[in-house]
Amino acid sequence: MESKALLLLALAVWLQSLTASRGGVAAADHRRDFIDIESKFALRTPEDTAEDTCHLIPGVAESVATCHFNHSSKTFMVIHGWTKTRLQPSLWLALAVHGTSATLAKCLSGYTKLVGDRDCEEFNYPLDSVHLLGYSLGAHAAGIAGSLTNKKVNRITGLDPAGPNFEYAEAPSRLSPDDADFVDVLHTFTRGSPGRSIGIQKPVGHVDIYPNGGTFQPGCNIGEAIRVIAERGLGDVDQLVKCSHERSIHLFIDSLLNEENPSKAYRCSSKEAFEKGLCLSCRKNRCNNLGYEINKVRAKRSSKMYLKTRSQMPYKVFHYQVKIHFSGTKSETQTNQAFEISLYGTVAESENIPFTLPEVSTNKTYSFLIYTEVDIGELLMLKLKWNSDSYFSWSDWWSSPGFAIEKIRVKAGETQKKVIFCSREKVSHLQKGKAPAVFVKCHAKSLNKKSGW
Repeated sequence: MESKALLLLALAVWLQSLTASRGGVAAADHRRDFIDIESKFALRTPEDTAEDTCHLIPGVAESVATCHFNHSSKTFMVIHGWTKTRLQPSLWLALAVHGTSATLAKCLSGYTKLVGDRDCEEFNYPLDSVHLLGYSLGAHAAGIAGSLTNKKVNRITGLDPAGPNFEYAEAPSRLSPDDADFVDVLHTFTRGSPGRSIGIQKPVGHVDIYPNGGTFQPGCNIGEAIRVIAERGLGDVDQLVKCSHERSIHLFIDSLLNEENPSKAYRCSSKEAFEKGLCLSCRKNRCNNLGYEINKVRAKRSSKMYLKTRSQMPYKVFHYQVKIHFSGTKSETQTNQAFEISLYGTVAESENIPFTLPEVSTNKTYSFLIYTEVDIGELLMLKLKWNSDSYFSWSDWWSSPGFAIEKIRVKAGETQKKVIFCSREKVSHLQKGKAPAVFVKCHAKSLNKKSGW
C-alpha cells in the first residue's frame, strides 16, 4: 500500500512538472560520459513523501550509497516526454521508490542509448522489482532502457507513447513487448495519419488499451479549450493538444485512486466492432483492468483492448451491449436514425442515453454499445424511444414509420450478466417521434431457447 501511495505522489509531482520543466536532452554521442546530460533524478521515500530526499547523480556510482537505497524494495521510475514550452524532449525523472539503483539511472539518462547493457548490470540490482512508467517520448526511453539490460525489468507502462518518428521505427528504437517481462500501453491521442499523430497508433506492448477508441478523449474539445483560454489566457493554448495526450497520465492516476473499482477494457479486433457491443466478453482473458492493477497477460500477439470513459475522474463507466430485432409486415429501411434508451436498475437509473444506428431495416437484428456513468445495479426495466429528425418534421406529420419489437437483450460488460427484456404488451410498436416503448425483464416461461436470445 505504501508503494502505491508513493507512486501516486510521484505521478502527481510528475504531472505538475510537465508545465514547469525547462530541461532538455543534450545531443547524445557514443562516449560513455555524462557531463553534458541534463537530467534530474529525484528520490522520494515513504518516510518523507513531501520532499526529494536525495538526488542520484548520473555516472556517479557512489550516489547509491549516499542516498541509502534499499535494493530489496520495489522501485518505480517515471519519465516524462515533451515539455510545455517548446515541445522538445526532456528526461526529467522522478524515482518513487523504497530503493533504486544507479545502473537504471545511467541507462535512462541522455536518451539511454549512451549506455551499454554491461553498465546496466554493474550493480546487480534485482530488475524484477522495477516498474518503469514513461509518457510520450519517455515511454520509448523506458523501452530502450529495458532493452539494454541483460535481465528484463518487471514491467513497463507506456502512457500514450510518442508517434512522430516512432510509428514505423524498428523495435530496438522504440517501446516494444521485448523490453520487459510485461509491457502495458495506453493510447489516448492517435488522431491523424500514422506517423503524424501525437501518440503512436500501432500496438507496442503485450496489452494495448485504446480508451474511447484512442483517437480523442471526452472533454478535450475545441469548445472546452476556448473556455480555458478565455479564463486563463493564451498561455494555455497548448491545452487543446495536451488534453488527450495527457489523459493517459490521469487515467493511470485514477487507477491508483480507485483501485478497488478499476475501469474494465475489452479485447476487440477493431474499435468499430467495439462500438457495436460485440466485444464485452471476459472469457479467456478477453477483459482486463486499466492501469496499475492490470492482469499481466502475455500472449504471442499484442492484445488490443477498448473501453469508454467519463470526461473527468473517476473515469470508470459501465458498458452494455444492446441487441434489438426490428420486425414488421412492411419492408422499410431508415438510415442514420437517432434513438434514446433509458435503463432502470435496483440501485439507480440512467435515462435518455442517445445513440445512432447507421441503418434500421425491417426483420433485421442490430447490436450496439451504450454506457452509463453510474452503477445502476441489476437491470429491471428499459425504455426505448425513436427520435424525430427535427422538432417539426413534415414526413413524420403525415406518416410516422415504425417497427415491431418483441424482445431486447442487454449484456452488462462489468458483471457479464445477460438480461432479456420483453414488451409489456407482448409486442411493442415503436414509432418515430412518438412515445417510448417500455420493456421489463422477461419471465423464464416467456423465453424461447431456440430463438438464440
